[in-house]
Amino acid sequence: MDLSEQNYRHLMRLAPDMRKLQGTYLSRLDGTMDLYLEVLEQTPYTSLLHLTYYFAHETGQLPDPDATIRIYHDSQQAEVLTLKQSSLPLNRGFIRPALVQKWKVGLFLSKWLSYCVHQGHCFRPEHTHVSSNKEPLTPA
Repeated sequence: MDLSEQNYRHLMRLAPDMRKLQGTYLSRLDGTMDLYLEVLEQTPYTSLLHLTYYFAHETGQLPDPDATIRIYHDSQQAEVLTLKQSSLPLNRGFIRPALVQKWKVGLFLSKWLSYCVHQGHCFRPEHTHVSSNKEPLTPA
């Protein structure tokens, strides 16, 4: 199974109404980290997302993992555009060939999305919107 197709399916489980989402959403479950989804762009065939956890840090909130993902709805694929994370060393001091690195980033996203789905995270248009300082606002 292609990772980009698998990641698309995971994202559709996390956000079944993806095409209706606008703005920033919070999925808060007891016993788990809060998961944030920001819809950066909606076009007729794609969605651009930012997905992250925010950890308290002495300088403010630290996003980790922190991913920007483009979803291609017509081909049912998801592509990682950027990924910042500190838990796994995806680069160990040298640059990997582009395809190998892209596969490793896609695999990391697949494992993370699967974990989020397994925990029960979900984003829907009626869920809580959050402001730019990540404090929950009233539901939409």
